[in-house]
Amino acid sequence: MVYLVFLWRSLTRAGGLSVLMTLLLSSAAWAIELRVAILEGVRQVTISSSTPAQLRDDAGRAIAVSPQQSVAAVFTGSSVQAAGIQGRQLLLEPRDTGLVRVGDRWYRGRLQILSTSRGLLVINLVDLEDYLPSVVGKEMYPSWPQEALKAQAVASRSFALFRCDRERRRPGTLYDVGATVTHQVYPGVSSETASTLAAVAATRHQVLTYGGQVIEAVFHAASGGHTEDSEYVWQKPVPYLRGTPDFDQVSPNFQWTVRLTAAQLRQRIPGIGTIVGFRPLQTSPQGRIISMQVVGTAGSRTISGNELRRALGLRSTLLTVAPEYGNVASQAGQSVPVAFTITGRGHGHGLGMSQWGAYGMALQGYTYDQILRHYYQGVTLSDISNAGR
Repeated sequence: MVYLVFLWRSLTRAGGLSVLMTLLLSSAAWAIELRVAILEGVRQVTISSSTPAQLRDDAGRAIAVSPQQSVAAVFTGSSVQAAGIQGRQLLLEPRDTGLVRVGDRWYRGRLQILSTSRGLLVINLVDLEDYLPSVVGKEMYPSWPQEALKAQAVASRSFALFRCDRERRRPGTLYDVGATVTHQVYPGVSSETASTLAAVAATRHQVLTYGGQVIEAVFHAASGGHTEDSEYVWQKPVPYLRGTPDFDQVSPNFQWTVRLTAAQLRQRIPGIGTIVGFRPLQTSPQGRIISMQVVGTAGSRTISGNELRRALGLRSTLLTVAPEYGNVASQAGQSVPVAFTITGRGHGHGLGMSQWGAYGMALQGYTYDQILRHYYQGVTLSDISNAGR
């Protein structure tokens, strides 16, 4: 058996970080160590290991760490200090298949603690296949049909690999993905279940490709009936992110309503007085707000659909707004609503796979590859060893 080993060391200014990426390629093995940012900008963090471990600094000094021994890593302003050793970075390596702990959460793999200008950056160095069962268990309900979980496993693997490749081509990047909804939710082993482990194992090394390249397999909770073309969300066309009818009618957020009072709106969109109206300036073919003019008694403001969603805490930009007037006197001859009712559909940006749609398709008997090809147009389900990167 022939193994092709790629060794990539990338030195960065922040801590002189030495990143090692080893890709083992053969007919049977392909391993990728992912860099997942667990915490960023903290002053202190408690770490430990479930098995005997070593804590090393960047000068090669090492100390033994006993199982379950709590170690406080402290930011000193220019370095990280823990258990009598100090450096720009520390590495906690458990023996065998031991777990590592950050705060109250356990993770597979190793821990890297870096000193940066913002404080400590805690990175979990974990094999891609060991990372996925946790992600699948948090991004979907583990009780969902196995075909939906398998679709999520392939999408999450593809997304992580796409991010890994992109970030490592950029000088100075310290990690590949975060552990929150900004990328993929990753709480560690607590979200692993028998069903998510099975879904990852059943799709081992499978990724989605387009034109031979691994795709950015973004996903969202529910589209509200129809997913979106990428140019209406990202302002750029992506050939495999085309709008398609969704199967998400079972989603609790297929339709939703939010009522916000005039006082609440004035606080969330300040600087234009009491808000009297919302005027959509540009919408997508599916009705998502691209830009909105917000009109107030003291002026108006144009904001993007995403800005509107964040400011008002809405589930999506697929929405309409209706005023509620009540018995309130007008201001300067202008009738002022006492509240607005926002009626919307879906949850998330509307691109790529709808997770509730995948659930709905699985309930109807679709297989995971059929689900994936429905939401990502023109893609190929490939083995990771054959995917261009």
